[in-house]
Amino acid sequence: MMEVKLSFPGDNPPLSVIATAKLAGIPISVDSSLASGSLPTFLISSSDNELKLRGTSLNTLLRCLGRVASIPNLYGQDAFESCQIDEWLEYAPTFSIGSEFENACGYVDGILLKRTFLVGYSLSIADIAIWSGLAGSGQRWESLRKSKKYQNLVRWFNSIFAEYNTVLNEVTGTYVVKRGLGKPMPAKMKEKEQQGSNNGDANEKGRASSKATAEVDLPDAEVGNVRLRFAPEPSGYLHIGHSKAALMNQYFAQRYQGQLIVRFDDTNPAKESNEFVENLLKDIETLGIKYDTVTYTSDYFPQLMEMAENLIRSGKAYVDDTPREQMQKERMDGIESKCRNNSPEKNMELWKEMIAGSERGLMCCLRGKLDMQDPNKSLRDPVYYRCNPLPHHRIGSKYKLYPTYDFACPFVDAIEGITHALRSSEYHDRNAQYHRIQEDMGVKKVHIYEFSRLNLVYTLLSKRKLLWFVQNGKVDGWDDPRFPTVQGIVRRGLKVDALIQFILEQGASKNLNLMEWDKLWTINKKIIDPVCPRHTAVIEEKRVLVTLADGPEKPFVRIIPRHKKYEGAGQKSTAYTKRIWIDYADAVSISENEEITLMDWGNAIIKEIRKDQDGIVTELMGVLNIEGSVKTTKLKLTWLPETTELVNLSLMEFDYLITKKKLDEGEDFLDALNPCTKREIAAVGDSNIRNLKRGEIVQLERKGYYRCDVPFIRPSKPVVLFAIPDGRQQK
Repeated sequence: MMEVKLSFPGDNPPLSVIATAKLAGIPISVDSSLASGSLPTFLISSSDNELKLRGTSLNTLLRCLGRVASIPNLYGQDAFESCQIDEWLEYAPTFSIGSEFENACGYVDGILLKRTFLVGYSLSIADIAIWSGLAGSGQRWESLRKSKKYQNLVRWFNSIFAEYNTVLNEVTGTYVVKRGLGKPMPAKMKEKEQQGSNNGDANEKGRASSKATAEVDLPDAEVGNVRLRFAPEPSGYLHIGHSKAALMNQYFAQRYQGQLIVRFDDTNPAKESNEFVENLLKDIETLGIKYDTVTYTSDYFPQLMEMAENLIRSGKAYVDDTPREQMQKERMDGIESKCRNNSPEKNMELWKEMIAGSERGLMCCLRGKLDMQDPNKSLRDPVYYRCNPLPHHRIGSKYKLYPTYDFACPFVDAIEGITHALRSSEYHDRNAQYHRIQEDMGVKKVHIYEFSRLNLVYTLLSKRKLLWFVQNGKVDGWDDPRFPTVQGIVRRGLKVDALIQFILEQGASKNLNLMEWDKLWTINKKIIDPVCPRHTAVIEEKRVLVTLADGPEKPFVRIIPRHKKYEGAGQKSTAYTKRIWIDYADAVSISENEEITLMDWGNAIIKEIRKDQDGIVTELMGVLNIEGSVKTTKLKLTWLPETTELVNLSLMEFDYLITKKKLDEGEDFLDALNPCTKREIAAVGDSNIRNLKRGEIVQLERKGYYRCDVPFIRPSKPVVLFAIPDGRQQK
């Protein structure tokens, strides 16, 4: 049996060491009587030997405990992770330096944007060291913890505190003076039962939901024994709503050191294809989702049919030939079908007709015999199987009938050992059905955890409606930049890191919110602005030539940074000529004898403004005043040299596909179509733009951010740049 004796000065308790020992289950006795300023020491004793180590820093003690602890991977699962942990141990003391505390918080907050733990996928002494550094700062951290300033850091801190609450409460309660740590900040789990909270001002809802985090517990979850599934239907591409479900599943899988399955719910051959499977996997990879395996509901078709037959024989399911519209009306009115009390033998006879896909069988469906009088209409004998003669994209024409989602999902979840099924709250009324079906099947009950669906203004997330846009040529495909698909918004210029941050800020809340896109694009701007290169463009229409009388007779070139504050953006060449181009909008804002600033060159004075017979400005005449002060000019203008090296550009701007923030219940989206969702603006750009690669993001100075969709091919074919929203309200 190993024991630890720890000695330290009472005014400087080594929280990280004490917490690590207690979390690792290593018996520890403490002596806080050392003189102030003394180095902490510990004595590790076992039945085999006795070793005394005097630590010059807490890191020596932590590494030792990390190596002998029974907790898996506490000091990393390999040498590389151990080195990463060492770096964090060296960094942890930064939190004890008053002037560096908030800088350290900001740094770690950024690291935790997409991570549950600092190193790897489980708790390590790196997490304990940083956590202890924050907890040990007392009220300073508590004040920040209650603010919105470091949301990723707070999420991580609270998650660890909630997971190891007993031990950490004991440690901080004993050794942190005047701190008031108490309990972890409560996750906002008390949700309003009213589902009308998605009405009202979307801005307010967006601000409210940004406070949410994923800091909640899965019911009856055990670390190491959680198995989750992300189960998209392969009937379209992954959209932003699916992204939330995928990321929430990954969050909980990592938090509980569990497994994550990607399962394709391929039970409807009329809508599904291999194209969708391939692109869903591509989108899942784009999101950085780490999964253990890929499965298909169709893998379980034989077992599902066997289960259906068991339910028929036991009187828990029956075959019904009631016409669909009549059946729907009877379910609404609580009227039992005439077929409900058919004998199991009669049902098996009709079931075989369904299997054969005969004319008689095609008139039938299989229904569960649940409760036709239940107030919850999902329990009124739901359909389990329907006939469909179309071939399946994976298994061809082997089957003429297919299970419904309501039947297949609870069965496959149980068979695959799923412990918790994460579902958006739109399925709330079907939860009772899900568990009732599992009960009738006699399979293990799976916990359901709900979170709110992600709804955005002016946005359709129904795959059926999105498919209409594709099939009717209203968009250029599932990756159209006007689409809310992962491929669409990434193509428009959204960084995946921004999407992940946006979704994690919504967390596992069950509140229904209507979010503004502006919040997402604002996050995106904060990511791209510090690093994206700067270039110059002039709108082609009515562009104006400026002749500088004392400009260079012979053009010359300077090499300047592509981003003045980010060296990594590289350099670009800029030509300086006697005649330059400026935007017409800038030209008409200039007065005669006005001094202006030509960006990246210097000042100039416009001496003459020439116009045509219609009063349109056609040319400006001026002189350079390079020594002039930038501070004295009102106009700071972008410009391009008059050369043959300029690049033709096509600047693409996009708008929402519908004109209403939120469609009313029952309202047809076709009545709210936006007639103009795309605008193309011809422009010319600096010669360096010919080097852009597809997907590269740039800022056209004074115009905005753009993503290169079609790079330079030849002079006659323009470079296509997609405008990226920056979070400001559109005019």
